Amino acid sequence: MQAQDHVAVVIPAFNEAEALSAFLAEIRASFAAVGRSVTLIVVDDASTDDTSEAGSAFADVVRSPINRGHGPTALAAYGEGLRSGAGVIVHVDGDGQFYGDDIARVATALDRSRHDVVHGVRRGRTDPWFRRCLSALVRFAVLILCGRSVPDVNTPLRAYHPDILARLVDGVPADALVPHVHFSIAEARDRLRVGYVAVASIPRRGAVAQGTMWGAGRARAILPPRRLVRFAGRALAELWRIDIVGSRRISQPSTSVRG
Repeated sequence: MQAQDHVAVVIPAFNEAEALSAFLAEIRASFAAVGRSVTLIVVDDASTDDTSEAGSAFADVVRSPINRGHGPTALAAYGEGLRSGAGVIVHVDGDGQFYGDDIARVATALDRSRHDVVHGVRRGRTDPWFRRCLSALVRFAVLILCGRSVPDVNTPLRAYHPDILARLVDGVPADALVPHVHFSIAEARDRLRVGYVAVASIPRRGAVAQGTMWGAGRARAILPPRRLVRFAGRALAELWRIDIVGSRRISQPSTSVRG
């Protein structure tokens, strides 16, 4: 089997044991339905529950010895995808907020196009107001910085060709808090060919909300959690350091094609 015929879906996870197995089974079935070979790779961020055990029935599981947080774990998952030799690498979070069929559609959209990357643009989100406001502010900042509007700057559902992904990963430190925002800025700044696929955003699977800082399942929350406020401050400082002061570039500009 040639590398380009194979997809690696990389999945950072923290305390997702309750629903992870069903989510992985759904992803595998969705790729089987479109006739694509897929490898699932779960990177467990030192969960305190049975996330690794839940994932091992359907995926290759790599367990971190220490809890590093979502950003570093996502980058570690991308690294595992690059080492897999797959021709398409798809990232999705382990909280199961996407349908398996949409994940397969994003992978197929990259494979059947001339895009460098495809983003799954979330529709029907039920996030708290403060998360929506933060997303809108970051989107506006990217527009000002790069002159290109990105519909869902921090979407965790993305598909990449390995050569493009390797350059993006090399452009951010391994401990980056918000790697997907950095990726989106680099993609816009360097005029990469980005395709957008509308996908459904569904509630986090499972009843336990311990895997997130965002107030999952609390769309009517009045105030943002203090942990989120601190995180947002650190993330903004990181964006300033890497993407504004550093003004990093990953490649020579290329013609933009929007799907």
